[in-house]
Amino acid sequence: MKKKIAILGSTGSIGKTLINILKKDKKNFEVLLLTANKNYKELFKQAKILNSKNIIIKDEKSFKSLKKKNRNNKIKIFNNFKNLDKLFKGKLDYTMSAISGIDGLEPTLRIIKKTKKIAIANKESIICGWNLIDKELKKNKTKFIPVDSEHFSIWSLVKDCDYKFIDKIYITASGGPFLKWPINKIKKVTPEKALKHPNWSMGKKISIDSATMMNKVFEVIETQRIFNLKKSKIQILIHDKSYIHAIVQFKNGLKKILAHDTNMKIPIFNTLYDNIKEKRFLKSNNLNINILNNLDLKKLDIKKFPLTNILNKISNQNSLFETVLISANDELVNLFLEKKITYSDLQKNLLRIMNLAEFRVFRKKIPKKINEINKLNNYVRLKIRELCI
Repeated sequence: MKKKIAILGSTGSIGKTLINILKKDKKNFEVLLLTANKNYKELFKQAKILNSKNIIIKDEKSFKSLKKKNRNNKIKIFNNFKNLDKLFKGKLDYTMSAISGIDGLEPTLRIIKKTKKIAIANKESIICGWNLIDKELKKNKTKFIPVDSEHFSIWSLVKDCDYKFIDKIYITASGGPFLKWPINKIKKVTPEKALKHPNWSMGKKISIDSATMMNKVFEVIETQRIFNLKKSKIQILIHDKSYIHAIVQFKNGLKKILAHDTNMKIPIFNTLYDNIKEKRFLKSNNLNINILNNLDLKKLDIKKFPLTNILNKISNQNSLFETVLISANDELVNLFLEKKITYSDLQKNLLRIMNLAEFRVFRKKIPKKINEINKLNNYVRLKIRELCI
């Protein structure tokens, strides 16, 4: 019997990688839903290749363009997620949530109740609304697997044990393109140089976050939320080869390490086939002994990566302050990419904004509804433009 699949954000890099995996195993999967924001041409192409019965295109203009061009009556087209309950009979077997940004939170919450298993690649959803996600996961008995290479690695190492047995978690950071640059030189870098990640091929936003080390700030918060640990139990280590993705230290003295090549296909494939009984295999490179013999793990240089100090302001409890952080950083990265602020301005302004009294009050406010997160997100973005341009 074919497994029923949905992919939220199918035209992004995570979605495309998953689709390439599915194309090689069509006989075992039925794709019932694909979604995108604006890229309706790619979305429709994917739907035809995978015989998807439903697609959602969020952008109104793109939705109207696709409706005009669509002559395939077998594919139903929608422009919002409000009709999810009507699209499926029974539960989906697997959903990939890969919509980028805070926009991914609402559809993630909506589809949890309609799927047996959800793989979440959207870090903003986890950081801003984990308490809301976790509530729905438990309520609907939905299995959750994180997709980020670090969190998938941690999950793989601890999935068969009680999280209470975890003593410490180490997540690795490549250090981005400026790891070996002197601090005074980094202040003057251009967006073009910041986008050149040494190991991974990623989108613009996450590439800049890798350069500033904000991606690791986010990953520490994600780790704390997902595995219910205190932040003091999580440490960032510099590993410029990006071969080791996580190290877990257990209270029985054991330390487990997970390594794989710098290819997101590996964690994505294993969220889909997480049961060894499914007997599906992914061709992989042999163990890289040269890297293992020269791991060269280092402690984080806070002077070079000052934004990691923000972790001192984040509590162990989910709050609306994380929405301020996500929104402010996102908007500042946009301004840097637009060359309206410098790389140094990006970092200084983010640190300054997170210290503003009007935003510090959100450290004690727990998000109870998604509307609170969306409203605050919009306000912070407008405030950033007002303060920084």
